[in-house]
Amino acid sequence: MTALPPDSSTEKPPLVGAELIRDEARRAPDKPGVYRMYGEDGSCLYVGKAKSLKKRVLQYAQGRVHSQRTALMVNQTRSMQLVLTASETEALLLEATYIKSLKPRYNVLLRDDKSFSQLMIRRDHPAPQIRKHRGGRTIKGDYYGPFASTWAVNRTLTTLQKAFLLRSCSDSVYEGRTRPCMLHQIKRCSAPCTGLISLEDYNRLVGEAAAFLNGKSDAVVGRLSRDMQAASEAMDYERAARLRDRIRALTAISMEYSRLAGGVSEADVFALHTDAGQACVQVFFYRAGQNWGGRAYFPRIDKSDSDTEILSAFLAQFYEDKPVPRLILTNLRPLELELLEEAFSLKVEHKVEIAIPKRGDKLSLVDHALTNAREALGRRLAETSAQGKILEAVTEAFGLEARPERIEVYDNAHISGSNAVGGMVVAGPEGYRKNQYRKFNIRDQDLTPGDDYGMMREVLTRRFARLLKDEEAGQATERPDLILIDGGAGQLSEVVRVMADLGIDDVAVVGVAKGPDRDAGREHFFMPGKPPFMLPQKSPALYYLQRLRDEAHRFANGAHATRRSMDIKKNPLDQIEGIGPGRKKALLQAFGSAKGVSRAAVVDLAKVDGISQPTAERIHAFFRKG
Repeated sequence: MTALPPDSSTEKPPLVGAELIRDEARRAPDKPGVYRMYGEDGSCLYVGKAKSLKKRVLQYAQGRVHSQRTALMVNQTRSMQLVLTASETEALLLEATYIKSLKPRYNVLLRDDKSFSQLMIRRDHPAPQIRKHRGGRTIKGDYYGPFASTWAVNRTLTTLQKAFLLRSCSDSVYEGRTRPCMLHQIKRCSAPCTGLISLEDYNRLVGEAAAFLNGKSDAVVGRLSRDMQAASEAMDYERAARLRDRIRALTAISMEYSRLAGGVSEADVFALHTDAGQACVQVFFYRAGQNWGGRAYFPRIDKSDSDTEILSAFLAQFYEDKPVPRLILTNLRPLELELLEEAFSLKVEHKVEIAIPKRGDKLSLVDHALTNAREALGRRLAETSAQGKILEAVTEAFGLEARPERIEVYDNAHISGSNAVGGMVVAGPEGYRKNQYRKFNIRDQDLTPGDDYGMMREVLTRRFARLLKDEEAGQATERPDLILIDGGAGQLSEVVRVMADLGIDDVAVVGVAKGPDRDAGREHFFMPGKPPFMLPQKSPALYYLQRLRDEAHRFANGAHATRRSMDIKKNPLDQIEGIGPGRKKALLQAFGSAKGVSRAAVVDLAKVDGISQPTAERIHAFFRKG
C-alpha cells in the first residue's frame, strides 16, 4: 500500500467541506484504496474503502443522494488522507483495521472490549501443558477456540483433565515437584513431573486431547473403548476402570455439546436484529462439533444504515483480530458478500464461505441466534430507558445543568498503606463501560502510609494531566460530566484543589461518605459550596449512586488483591544479584524450593551447575542477612 501525500500548497486559503473533498478527488488515483476524513479537532470522522478512490471521493463532493448524516460529515471535513492498496480486498481489510483503531464518529462501530478465551496446548516443553489463554498467540503451541464464556472454557478444561490427565501447572511448579500434587490424587493429572508416566506415554495423551479438540472425538472414544476391552480381557481391571472413567467424561461432554451444535462441525453463526435505532448481533461459535458459547454485541449505528450495511461492517471488524472459520452462517445476506469471502480467505489462507441457510439444522442454528438477538436487544432497550430516567434523577439531585453522559467514580484500596491502588470506574446511559476502567498503582514514595488524601490527589492528578495532554495532541478523549469520590469533605477538597491547579472547571465533583455505622441508605453527599445533604432512602438516584460506589470499591479492592498476590508470589531468588532465570531454575531443581535453597550450605550451593563459589557465598549471605 502507498500513502498519498497531502497537498502542500499554502497560497490559497484552506479548503473545507465539499470544496476540500473535490480538490482531493482531483488528485486521487483511479485505483483501490482507503480514505479517511478528519474534522477540525483532528479526530477521525469516517473511514471508507473504494475500488476507485477518485470516483468514490468525488461522490461526496457532488451532493447527490446524501443522507443528512453524510451531509453533516462532509461539512465537518477539514482534511483527508488516502492510502492506495493492491486490491479492493486489501482495502477492505485495511478499512476494518483503521475503524477499530480510530473509532470514527460516522462509521458503524463494533464495541468489542474483551478478547475471547482459548484453550492452549503448549509445545515448548517436553511435557506439554494445557491451560486457558487470552490475547495474542505468541507462545508456541496449539490453540483452540474461541470460547465465548468463562463457563464454557472452564468446563472443557476440566473435562480434558479428567479424560486425558494433562498437567495444568506452570513450569516452575512442574520443575520443583518431588511428589505428585493434589490433581494427581483426584485423577486429573498423570504426574509427568515425578515420572509416574513416561514422557512418551504422556505425549500420547496429548495427541489424543488434540484429536478430540480437532473434532475427532469418535475416533478417540473408539480407541479408548478398545483399550478398555483389552485391559478387561487381560484382567487388568484397575486400568480398565481408569479408561472407563475417561470414556465417561468424553462421552458426557460430546453428547451435550453435539446436541447444541446441530451437526455443524466448524462455523460461526451470526444473527442481526435492529429496532428503535439500535442493533444487536448475536454470535455463536461451533468448533469440533461442539457449541463453545456465544455473545451479544451492540454496534454503534445510525438510523440510516441498512441491515446489510451493518452486518457487512460488523463482520469485517469482528474478524480483524480473530481467527476465521471455514463457514460463516448469517440470517441475512451482508453487503459485498463475495468481497468479504475473498478478504477472509486471503487473511487465513483457506477458503471461507458465508452462507444464508434456508432449511435444515443450519437454519435452526441461525433462528436460535436470531431469537437471542431479539431478546438481548429488547432487554437493552428496556434497561436504557430505565437508565435514562435514573440519570435524570441524578441530574436533579445534584442540580446539574444537563444529564451526565459519562460518570467517573474513584476509590482507593490498601492495607496500612502497602500495595496502594487507586481505581476508576466509568458509567453512562448504557451502563458500566468496563473497557474504560483504569487502575493506578500509587507511586509517590513521600506519602505517609495510609494517606487517603494524598492517594486521591495522585490519582486525580495523573488522570486529568493525561487527559489534558491527550486533548492538546488532538487525540480522541472524553471528559467526565460528573466525578464521584468515595469520601467526605477532606477528599472532596483535595479533588477540587487538583482540578483548580489543572484549570478544569467544567466537571461536577461529588463526595459520597458512608453513613453512621456504614449503613447503606444513610450516605451523606458533599459538593463544593454546599452543605452536606442526604437523598431520600427510596430515591432511585440513591440506589444507583450506591451501586456506582460499590462497583468502584469492588474494582479497587480487586486491583489491590492482585497486586498483593503478586508480591506474595515473588520468589526471593529474584532479588539476588546475578541470579537469572537459568541459575534460578538450576537451584530450584537442585533443592526443590526457595526454602530449600535458603537452608543449603555454601559448599552445597557451589555444586549446582552454573553457581560459582562467589555466587554461592552471595546466595548464602542473602538468606542470612539480619
